[in-house]
Amino acid sequence: MKNQVTTVKKECFIDNSSIFRHLTQEELAIIPIDQEPDTYKRGTIIYSEGSRINGFYCVQKGIIKIYKTGFDGKEQIIRFAKKGDIMGFRSTITRERACTSAKVLEDAFICFVHADTVLEFVKHNGNFALELLQIACKELGEANDYITDIAQKTVRERLAEVLIHLRKDFDLDNEKYLQITLTREELANMVGTATESVIRLLSEFKQDGLIELHGRRIKILDEKTLFKISNLND
Repeated sequence: MKNQVTTVKKECFIDNSSIFRHLTQEELAIIPIDQEPDTYKRGTIIYSEGSRINGFYCVQKGIIKIYKTGFDGKEQIIRFAKKGDIMGFRSTITRERACTSAKVLEDAFICFVHADTVLEFVKHNGNFALELLQIACKELGEANDYITDIAQKTVRERLAEVLIHLRKDFDLDNEKYLQITLTREELANMVGTATESVIRLLSEFKQDGLIELHGRRIKILDEKTLFKISNLND
């Protein structure tokens, strides 16, 4: 059992989509391998705002929702983490408490590397450190874009943009459905509006022939028009 777990967990660090692909064989060898796999069921909270994070979480399988909670208890979804993505790196590097929470949307397998080990990689592996910087800059840019969107775009434009980003990040299945299922409340938390507004706008998009709805599943029918509505740059 232990050898099987070791093999599975090693995949977290050599996958072509993971930042840990930059590690040398010597660096890989110093990562402790737990005896049991880190499996998380849908609905599990991996870490919460205000908690101490003592290392990186690297997603090998599944989808994780990263979000902040407002004073009224309402969630604001920041992003989703999927295969190859890392979580908790900002708090690990700064040694600060977590500023977001992470919750499993689809059953996940997640690898963990202790903060001291991660910091050694940052200090001695230039490619690892560079990609970490690029990830941080990308997330900062996305945060700036969101602030601008909230101030300048209508809810209709923001919902169209969210659908375009979900299509880009998770792609479509053979029937053109988004390969991620979200509640109407979760969509509203991404858009930054009331759930009722998202329900109404989804109905309008459906009537206009832009999407098709089947429960929580959303089929993209007219991506070109959605892109035009979103006012995204090419």
